[in-house]
Amino acid sequence: MDKCEKKNCPPPPGFDFVGPLADKICKTYEDCKGVNHSEGYNLPREKEVLKILDDLMELVFPGFGGRDSYSHGALKYAASEIVARCYANLRGLIFRSFRFSCGAQHKDDCNCPDMADKAARLLLEAIPEIRETMKLDIQAAFDGDPAARTLDEIIISYPGVKAITIQRMAHLLYHEQVPLIPRMMTEHAHRITGIDIHPGAHLDRGIFIDHGTGVVIGETCEIGDGVKIYQGVTLGAVSFPKDGCGKIIKGAKRHPSIRKNVTIYAGATILGPVEIGEGSVIGGNVWLTQSVTPGTRISIAPPDLTIKNPQQQSPGMYWI
Repeated sequence: MDKCEKKNCPPPPGFDFVGPLADKICKTYEDCKGVNHSEGYNLPREKEVLKILDDLMELVFPGFGGRDSYSHGALKYAASEIVARCYANLRGLIFRSFRFSCGAQHKDDCNCPDMADKAARLLLEAIPEIRETMKLDIQAAFDGDPAARTLDEIIISYPGVKAITIQRMAHLLYHEQVPLIPRMMTEHAHRITGIDIHPGAHLDRGIFIDHGTGVVIGETCEIGDGVKIYQGVTLGAVSFPKDGCGKIIKGAKRHPSIRKNVTIYAGATILGPVEIGEGSVIGGNVWLTQSVTPGTRISIAPPDLTIKNPQQQSPGMYWI
């Protein structure tokens, strides 16, 4: 024991505020309003979710995730190893999510181990189908983007492909009512791609999100085969239905349904439980809160522009 410990020396100058401040901070933890988690069941950690997500992406796109490339003969062994590891980790993580949710709701009859096992198996067993669906999404990107040179380029570099792949996996867990993890997966995709797709949204096949930055797709959206969406598009809710007590009704249909082969150009906003008919084209920056019939084309009036060079003047433009 040094001299300072024997004499119970005060903290160094400038640090005397630490103890009182910690007391004040801890007081804000006492109201149990959900901004802290202590003395409860372990929550799933983000780094654990991302580690599993890396494994899942490796199963969907083997050799594209920064790992060593595989020979054809080694693929089965590599896939078996990843599936086994992913199953153990995913089952444990989902179990903790269910246990946390049941504890928060004071439920004593939850069979968390069985629910976790079922959800983990369902996701892993869906990987072959997800791969087949993603082949159509990647082909749609190749067919819809003249700048695309190869399918490999699309898998490696297109943010829409990554966001859609992650959402398809999260969507399966969402429908198994797995708490927390599906949203953590899609929010990670949002963070790295700029594309925000809620895990509850239903996506059909052959969907292409071009560029993608700023795209928002809400929980109850339905997007049909062959839909093309450009950057800055919002498929959102116009209002939230409330019950007699003024509380928001959860689970009600409140987002658009986009039917087959619709194109939605950059900056368009479509709000509410409306239906956009098959084959329609929604122009850039359109604001839409009503349903449209199949084959409809909607655009906004061209703006009047002011330019300073009279040699560039054209109808609808004014120069000063």
